[in-house]
Amino acid sequence: MLKCQRCPNKAVIHITEILGPGQVEDVHLCENCYKALITAQLQQQAGGVGQQERSEIVNKSCSHCGLTFTAFRSHGRFGCAQDYTVFQEEIAPLLESLHGQTRHEGKTPRRGPLSQAQQAELTQLRQQLQWLIREERYEEAARIRDRIRQLEEGR
Repeated sequence: MLKCQRCPNKAVIHITEILGPGQVEDVHLCENCYKALITAQLQQQAGGVGQQERSEIVNKSCSHCGLTFTAFRSHGRFGCAQDYTVFQEEIAPLLESLHGQTRHEGKTPRRGPLSQAQQAELTQLRQQLQWLIREERYEEAARIRDRIRQLEEGR
């Protein structure tokens, strides 16, 4: 059981922040400390905002699910997918501070798909391999087999 890094309670929220290549920072917080962190970051973000604009942000709500920004701040959860768009301006700095960026990049596959030329070559080589095996020309078949493996591994 991990303890919160800010108080003695049990940590229920675990944030892994990637600082750079090979540099990772793990943050473990209880729900109350996490809410306090979000609130502090949002207040810091709203620091340069006037009283009327602050009121507009606090009263802003989603037309689809009815979630207000205040409700989001207190619960830390959105009510629907449209909330990401509705509260985009308010959450962008929060996401950037938590994840280092606001856009999910995802992962790239280690092996990319074969080009059409490579697929055509692979098909031709497989047919040639079958023919060589039927003709019992095993040495040539072994070379073709190795070329097929080379193409398949180089994806």
